[in-house]
Amino acid sequence: MPGKKRKTSNHVTSDGYSYLTKRLLVNKAKSAGVIASQDAMGLMGFVVTVKDGWVVKQYADGNTEQLQEI
Repeated sequence: MPGKKRKTSNHVTSDGYSYLTKRLLVNKAKSAGVIASQDAMGLMGFVVTVKDGWVVKQYADGNTEQLQEI
């Protein structure tokens, strides 16, 4: 698109190389996990996760099923 500049990272070394901070990496990983979970819920109707020491299956309607204690 003409007139628009490409967004660049604020985290750049003095020689122009971009880098990741631990905080940025953790935030991006969490965001990706949330998006993947939402996609899986929409596709399969449930997700399997760990909650309070149990492996549980959470359904799209809000019901949960305990599968196995850890």
